[in-house]
Amino acid sequence: MTGPRPRGLRRFTGPRPPRPESCELCGTPVPPDGHRHLVETEKRALVCACTACALLFDRPGARTGRYRAVPDRYLADPGHELDDAAWERLRIPVGVAFLFRNAALGRLVALYPSPAGATESELDPDTWQSVLGAGRLAGLLEPDVEALLLHHTPGHTTCHLVPIDLCYELVGRMRLSWRGFDGGAEARAALDALFARVEARARILAEAGPA
Repeated sequence: MTGPRPRGLRRFTGPRPPRPESCELCGTPVPPDGHRHLVETEKRALVCACTACALLFDRPGARTGRYRAVPDRYLADPGHELDDAAWERLRIPVGVAFLFRNAALGRLVALYPSPAGATESELDPDTWQSVLGAGRLAGLLEPDVEALLLHHTPGHTTCHLVPIDLCYELVGRMRLSWRGFDGGAEARAALDALFARVEARARILAEAGPA
């Protein structure tokens, strides 16, 4: 039987395709993976950017404005190891944390992933400074756009300097995959995959030369 469809009903055509991502400054379409990010420093928010717009904020003279381009460097310093005692002083309830220098606050900010998203550590900043401040990576850290990413397993803690957008990617993945009290197998697999990427991309600081 055919005839006009009742009013108020629409033909089902399947799920709509996802909206393409675009530069949040000029509107130019950008690929879902591989485009640049800016940090809107006042809001501590990431902004998608096309290559042309990112380059405008990637110059030394643009490092004090509203937006800052996120660099793409990954560094490791095997000479600065954290033992279990140092990790215990940080009092992080999970095995991952990241720190960045907040230019507006003038201090280090420490966060860790949780089922609710990024959770800020309430530990005294002086403790973070005493544990990590002497390391060479901390001295290279660009405010607001880079972070020190820590990964603790029993007897071993790694520390990498990474782009800040990777840390927020980590937070998002953990929030989506977290199950139960300790995160569950899916969250651990996502964590292992992310740190494998970091290890593969990181340059050893002694071989990196001028940053």
